Amino acid sequence: MKVRSILVSQPEPTTAKSPYFDLAEKNNIKIDFRPFIQVEGVTAKEFRQTRIHILEHTAVIFTSRTAIDHFFRISQDLRLTIPDSMKYFCMSEATAYYLQKYIVYRKRKIFFGNGKFADLTTLMKKHKDEKFLVPLSDIHKQEIPELLDKGGFKYTKAILYRTVSSDLSDLRDVNYDILVFFSPSGIKSLFQNFPDFQQNDTRIACFGPTTAQAVREAGLKLDIEAPTAQAPSMTMALEQYIKKENKGN
Repeated sequence: MKVRSILVSQPEPTTAKSPYFDLAEKNNIKIDFRPFIQVEGVTAKEFRQTRIHILEHTAVIFTSRTAIDHFFRISQDLRLTIPDSMKYFCMSEATAYYLQKYIVYRKRKIFFGNGKFADLTTLMKKHKDEKFLVPLSDIHKQEIPELLDKGGFKYTKAILYRTVSSDLSDLRDVNYDILVFFSPSGIKSLFQNFPDFQQNDTRIACFGPTTAQAVREAGLKLDIEAPTAQAPSMTMALEQYIKKENKGN
């Protein structure tokens, strides 16, 4: 069946050079963007109820830019002054540089890994005496606490933000040939918004093994999966599928 329209369950790219725009133009199809999930910060009142005291910690572990934003937001809401002596351990160099939005980068003790949490914990072994705070979402990789426990680190998990389903009620009567998902939360949002959703002729595309598992567990047929050896990106997987389906149509 010919593909004419795609809905990507993420925000629209901010750069004009997105491969999605190239894909739409090259294949003469419509691609719309709509986040199925959104991040909501916990309030200062909710955070106080956890009895976690940020200033009792000597180091913070940041797994994402979102974690950085919410750490400094909650600190401001609680009127805390983060001491200059606080150490920051970031998942990647890009995450570390994002700290410049909130602190004078060159005056602080900042360490970063190569994007893998296991490598970051190796780096942290030289700082075993620190008391670490880990700002996280309510939905986070279990690998994080597991590796910290395994390494024998003193740490506190702080849930500073949560993933919630977006309101998609305006899409009720809109149909797309392909729906593209990037997380199990996106699938959850689909069914929260449309409990009676029937796949029918809609093709489902997804990125990552956990999302693929969520698609199948929801009883949906998975048509396009990335990354693969042939299609390391979502746009490549879509392009290959469209070429095949739209051939001669």
